[in-house]
Parts: sequence; C-alpha cells; structure tokens
Amino acid sequence: MRNPYDILGVSKSASDAEIKKAFRKLAKQYHPDRNKDDPKAKDKFAEVNTAYEILGDAEKRAQFDRGEIDAEGKPRFQGFEGFGAGGAREGFSFGFGGGSPFGRSGRGAGAEDIFSQLFGEAMRGGGRARAMRGDDIEATLTVELEDIATAAKQRITLPGGREVEVTLPPGVTDGQTIRLRGLGRPGHGGGEAGDLLLTLKIAPQDRYTIEGSDLRLRLPIDLEDAVLGGKVRVPTPTGVVEMSVPPMTSSGRTFRLRGKGLPAKNGHGDLLVTVEIRLPERSDEDLAEYARKRRAARVR
Repeated sequence: MRNPYDILGVSKSASDAEIKKAFRKLAKQYHPDRNKDDPKAKDKFAEVNTAYEILGDAEKRAQFDRGEIDAEGKPRFQGFEGFGAGGAREGFSFGFGGGSPFGRSGRGAGAEDIFSQLFGEAMRGGGRARAMRGDDIEATLTVELEDIATAAKQRITLPGGREVEVTLPPGVTDGQTIRLRGLGRPGHGGGEAGDLLLTLKIAPQDRYTIEGSDLRLRLPIDLEDAVLGGKVRVPTPTGVVEMSVPPMTSSGRTFRLRGKGLPAKNGHGDLLVTVEIRLPERSDEDLAEYARKRRAARVR
C-alpha cells in the first residue's frame, strides 16, 4: 500500500485539520454510491479510509512516523529479542539444556513433546490436529453521518482481500467497537472462525453537532421569514424537510424536529435547529428607513 500521506495528498507536517479536510474531500469523491459505474472507485475509497485510519489517529500517526507500523497499520517486524543485527544468538534459547536438544542420537524421547509445545498438537497422535478457534482481527471503518441515519450497509475489505457488507446497528457512537461473529481468521482442525472487531469512526462534520442520538444545526433564515413567519427548508441526514417559523422569530431561537436525529437503541433522536437571521447582502433603503424610525422611537 502507498504512503498514507501520498494517498491523502498532504505533507508530513500537515495539521489534523488539513488531514481531516483532505480525507473528507477524497471520501466524497470516491464514495461507491457516487461512482456506481466506476469499479475502481471502491478500491480508492477503501485506500483513502485506510490512510485516514492511520493519520486521523494521533497515536497511530506517531507510530507510522517512527516506522513502528506500516501503511496498513500493521506492526513492522523488529526481529526476535536477543538476535542482533549481525545474527548473533546470545540470550535466545528454547531451554533444551546442554548439548543436542534431541538427546545423544538426535532423536531423544523428549523431542516430540518439545515440538508439540512449540508448534501445536499436530505433532501428537499421528498428526491429528486439535480443533482451535481462529484469531480475531481488527479493522476501522469511517462512516458518514448520513449512512448512520439511514442504516446504510457498509462494504469493507478485510485483511486478505475478502469483502463483506456490514449493517450498522442503531445507537453507534464515534470510536465504538462492534464485534462481528465469524468474520475473523479461519479456525484450525475444524475450529470456529474468529471475530472481526470493527471500530467505527464518524467522518468530520461541517453541518451538524452530535449530542448522543440528537443533532444540532444552525440555520440561516431571511429577515422577512423571521418577521412574517413562514416555511423554511431544513437539511437533515435523511433529506430536506420543511419547518414552520412563527412570526417575529428572534435569532437564536431553537426548534426541535422530533425523530430527525440519529437512530438510537430505543427509538430515534431529534434535530435541534437554531435559527440565525440573515440580512440582505445589498443595501435596502426601505429596511434602512424602518431601522432609523425604530431607533428614533427608542431614543425618545
């Protein structure tokens, strides 16, 4: 895999904000839902996610910069403890005792037991292996807020190239790890497969503030709508809806749209919309004259 800095197109000295901005731009560009006719987009999207898993995590980024993990987040091989760069073997012993580990003839009675301990029960009983459960594996998935709200299925690529679809459970939070049974490494000798421990990260948000299953949104509205009242369009994670604004609505007033937040374990969160009055960009003489009269009346 390529260097994650190169994948996101940022320098090694890039700030966290620059990394988030680059990831968000590329994730939207290569999202499979927007590139259904481009089979390569899925691989690029996965590559961008993997790069952000490292650079978006301060600890992993530091480990990568120090050369402790590779571009996929896997530990780099450091060699066995006790082996120097020149291949010396001081301090490394299997504990066989003096002389040959297999006895005087090279086939001592303890040899089979020793190798059984080192390499598993397959050395015993005529090569019959004991059933062993497969190892768990870990992965990180960055998801958009809209995908959480709609419970959209997420396609991820596991180590080894296997692709699976994951349905996000309700009530997921940023940094939460979910266990997916049987998606880990295969078992041995008929043993069950391990599990996939999937850590979820919510992509950086420009529009919403997350408060549990509730969301907050600041919505600019025109002056005439604030004074006279009316219907305004409100973006939500599941689409645009209309909201009624009563006459003489002040800037900073908050409205609650029930059920328009994120899925929760018991129901649905709400969307809290705080309105901000937006004045005309161009000079409006009638509005200015009204403001002058209001000021004069206040001074009297």
